[in-house]
Amino acid sequence: MLVIYYQASILQRKSLMNKFSMNRRRFFAFVGAAVAGLLLTISLPFMAPSTVVAQSNATLLVSAAASLKEAMEEIKTNYQQSKPGVVINYNFGASGALLQQIQQGAPADVFISAAKKQVDTLDQAGQLVPGTRGILARNRLVLIVPRNVTNVTSFFNLTRNDIRKIAIGEPRSVPAGQYAEQVLKQLKIYNKIKPKFVFTNNVRQVLAAVESGNADAGLVYRTDAAISNKVKTVVSASETYHSPIIYPMAALKQSKNQQAAREFVQYLSGDQSKAVLKKYGFLLP
Repeated sequence: MLVIYYQASILQRKSLMNKFSMNRRRFFAFVGAAVAGLLLTISLPFMAPSTVVAQSNATLLVSAAASLKEAMEEIKTNYQQSKPGVVINYNFGASGALLQQIQQGAPADVFISAAKKQVDTLDQAGQLVPGTRGILARNRLVLIVPRNVTNVTSFFNLTRNDIRKIAIGEPRSVPAGQYAEQVLKQLKIYNKIKPKFVFTNNVRQVLAAVESGNADAGLVYRTDAAISNKVKTVVSASETYHSPIIYPMAALKQSKNQQAAREFVQYLSGDQSKAVLKKYGFLLP
């Protein structure tokens, strides 16, 4: 009986040891799988290519001439339908002021000026992404008056005594003001009407001054006059009287998303953008 009991005890111990060994193997297998899964989860963000994430979810700040506002807003809507991961923000203003902001280190990914001079300055300083400079559009300069005015038919009427205030952009920073100055000097009436000038910080402020009656006349782009039902165009300035009115554009080297900036500039040169610009009265380059 003792022998039988002893053999049974041995068999029970072996069974228990086998179960323990099996459970131990299962435990370590479970722990190993859990650790491997944790390491894989932690490493996934580092395994994803950072450039893909940056470009597919980029935010771009576009510094653009104030006269482009409506057209650029529509272009933005169209672009983001095809590139939902790219957010476009705008900084509209006078081209000279925008240039100064960029030179002082303000963030910007793309620059669109209303004159060649400002983009030339950045180009000469080596601040443009090579191969991205181009011309977005062209424009015309026009003389506008409030819609109810009927006795102004030419630039020469600006010399009359009843025309007391003439709004133009500040020529030192507003391209439209520079073009206006050139035209009025060519017509040889600049010095005579200079005391009547009301200078503004951008071309849209010229439009607002004439709309409100705070100015009797103003010089703006054709596209500015087209968006208002409170003013009318008297005459377009001869293109021989001023420098070419063009809108140069380029991606900036300071951009943290240069590839996305480059792609947006390329889109601006495409047919879809050209159709929008034409709709708002811009001339194609």
